[in-house]
Amino acid sequence: MAPATPTPLDRRLAGALERLRAADLYRLRRVVDGGHGAHLRVDGRDCLNFCSNDYLGLAADPRVAAAARAALADGTGSGAAALVSGYNREHQALEEELAAFLQRPRALLFSTGWAANLGVLRGLLGRGDRLLADELNHASLIDGGRLSGAEYCRIAHADPAAYAQALAQPCAGLSLIATDSVFSMDGDLAPLQALERLRRGGGAALMVDDAHGFGVLGEGGRGCLFEPEGAGVAPEIYVATLGKSLGAAGAFVAGSQELVEYLVQKARSWVFSTAPPPALAAAARAALRIVQAEPERRAQLHANLARFRAGCAQLGIPVAASRTPIQPLLLGDAARSLALSRRLLERGYWVAAIRPPTVPEGTSRLRITLSAAHRPAEIDGLLAALAEAWRELP
Repeated sequence: MAPATPTPLDRRLAGALERLRAADLYRLRRVVDGGHGAHLRVDGRDCLNFCSNDYLGLAADPRVAAAARAALADGTGSGAAALVSGYNREHQALEEELAAFLQRPRALLFSTGWAANLGVLRGLLGRGDRLLADELNHASLIDGGRLSGAEYCRIAHADPAAYAQALAQPCAGLSLIATDSVFSMDGDLAPLQALERLRRGGGAALMVDDAHGFGVLGEGGRGCLFEPEGAGVAPEIYVATLGKSLGAAGAFVAGSQELVEYLVQKARSWVFSTAPPPALAAAARAALRIVQAEPERRAQLHANLARFRAGCAQLGIPVAASRTPIQPLLLGDAARSLALSRRLLERGYWVAAIRPPTVPEGTSRLRITLSAAHRPAEIDGLLAALAEAWRELP
């Protein structure tokens, strides 16, 4: 077949792609064979995975897979949106178990974290309302806020004084503070207690996206609200995902009876989406049981984290200050980040380079993540490879 003549749109896009390549911002997908665990085969190469959000090593756990397989005996897709005929008994059971685990009245299952944040913000906010959002929030919070029609107040990162200043301005409608709990590219924590005080004193509502804290931090793995920094914090809206610590897929919103019922009526990304496959809900239920029954997984994760940070300090590798599994190594320059990632992959360690627009200009980095599934010797191997590759950088 003869090549098609490029259209004006094709030429426009080709130019944009070439500019991304020239700026070292072009992104590639790498193909993983088999399961997504600590050990991977990536583009035909065996390697150790240090860039996944599979913090507890459950993505490849055979018990989670067995739960999904058992549910698949009844079929694959749910066939329709939840309000039509797609709401399966597995969905209902997962929602009830998540609510009980988090000590919340209700939970509502969404297909993705993006859909959850979009559904909440577009469902709750509109013209005359105001959203106060950390500048480093996840893109789903940013886009959901902008699409809501509310006044969007971009707040300096983790700065309670900036929130207070914005709240002091008059607002005729609802003021909603929205923040990540653990910021996904830096691994630092939001000032949750300060935001709680502002919520109570300023008549605002609080929304916390605990995607990277749920299952990992807090008493029993219940997330950031069960950490000392989260004591006494009571956000009206709590969001977390099932595709990170639980190794499955999807997300949920937890809160009051009224909140969940309102979202069932008004969250467009929930109302008009086909319900997730029941097998994914079954997998998440199995993973949640493991989280509760095996606290040693979290203990191993935090031991691995301590080992990695001690090794970095000894070797002079300047990772950012983070006590979460997310350990950023800032390089600033996109080309240097790509070069270091490439050198590590050549040595058998997969650590992705993170570049704009995922992170701000001038803050390209390696986002190193630890898992409970990593063995001490594997962490030591990464440290040795990282130190060697770091010395090779120009």
